[in-house]
Amino acid sequence: MSSDAISRTGSRDGVRQVVVVASAVLGIAGAAIGSGAFGGTPIASAAGGALSADSTLVAPAGPAFGVWSVIYTGLVGLSAWQALPAHREDPRQRATGWWTAASLLLNAVWIGTVQAGGLWLSVVVIAVLLVVLVRTFTLLLRERPTSRVEAVLVDGTVGLYLGWVSIATVANTAAALRASGLTGGETGWAVGVLGVATAVGAFTAVRSRGRLAFGAGLAWGLGWVAAGRAGAEQNTSTTVAVAAGVAATVVAGTTVAARLSNLLLSRARRRRLG
Repeated sequence: MSSDAISRTGSRDGVRQVVVVASAVLGIAGAAIGSGAFGGTPIASAAGGALSADSTLVAPAGPAFGVWSVIYTGLVGLSAWQALPAHREDPRQRATGWWTAASLLLNAVWIGTVQAGGLWLSVVVIAVLLVVLVRTFTLLLRERPTSRVEAVLVDGTVGLYLGWVSIATVANTAAALRASGLTGGETGWAVGVLGVATAVGAFTAVRSRGRLAFGAGLAWGLGWVAAGRAGAEQNTSTTVAVAAGVAATVVAGTTVAARLSNLLLSRARRRRLG
């Protein structure tokens, strides 16, 4: 590679690092606005309360949203870590950095869309966000992290982010359907959607060899759906509560089983090579 090509590549890497950091700052600002800290309408109250904790049968209970504090902390750590000179040419960051930045920007757009009352547009935005996170997660699976710090800040953050957005996409879509007046047979399709989430979670657990963060994010959301349907002031449903509880248990159990299986296989390989 010529010196000019190397210089151009290094320049692109530097731009990527700056964009990821800027996107993280924008994402945090959007989260603060979405919480109502700077005069914005809290997400639970925006769009006529369509996304409140008891708006639909698949809405997670209020405490579930505390996971955003962990996700945003991880994203800040990820953006700072990838900005270090030592990681400028990191191949995993070259593959995923732009996708990470896109996810942060999309999340900020989603907050703005909901606050503007565009419920169906928010469904489109969160669906695109989900696709972006799936892509990011898939790229990370191609190579192992080189350190525990990277495993936590990069793989852990993206996995948790994806797991939570997976259930949030379901809740967002259900809220839009309900707001449009499509409430017939809600218990049936709620259980059906939870079944799909369970299957996707189990498949991803096996495919990712038991990445704990994704399983934790999805199981967390499902568990709080169960809690919400069991203890909400409205939209209570024993059927959905049980289905969500079973779904959370299956996703968590499959993730742990896949993780243990992968560890045992790795140890067996090391023994054979040793």
